[in-house]
Amino acid sequence: MRDLKSTENEFLDEIASVVSADDACSQALSRILKYFGADSGTIHLLGEGNLLHLKAASAGIPPFVLEKVKTIPIGKGMAGLAVERKEPVTTCNIQTDTTGDVRAGAKSTGLQGSLVVPIMRDGEAVGALGIANQKERTFTEAETDLLLRTGRVLGTYLVDAGVDRGI
Repeated sequence: MRDLKSTENEFLDEIASVVSADDACSQALSRILKYFGADSGTIHLLGEGNLLHLKAASAGIPPFVLEKVKTIPIGKGMAGLAVERKEPVTTCNIQTDTTGDVRAGAKSTGLQGSLVVPIMRDGEAVGALGIANQKERTFTEAETDLLLRTGRVLGTYLVDAGVDRGI
């Protein structure tokens, strides 16, 4: 049996290898969702107007929700808060969350367990990576750490690959 660290490193190497493709964000998101066993996800990058701009979204997110999350102000919703705080924002059930971190648009997805981490580059948040499940889920410390490391890989390689950060 392979050890967990080896598997995690292979996963991070795989993410790094796809970010130079034309559809880098979509390819990376697909692999991230598969690895984490998540049902849905998004990648937003900081761009024009100092807003987070949607660069990739998984299938199944309703069009009216995609329209609402096309751009997100820093500090608003889970993605905006993850960027503002430079730390993960999580909830085991979006539908029943009372922290104020979850906006109405997120609740309309029908998703429950969610984790959003900042995409970091040289100590600065340059975007947000979010994953979610259709059922309640509390992400472990190890899962949160790995998604944070994934966000750092994305931040490094997306910027190096010249992925458009604006619209």
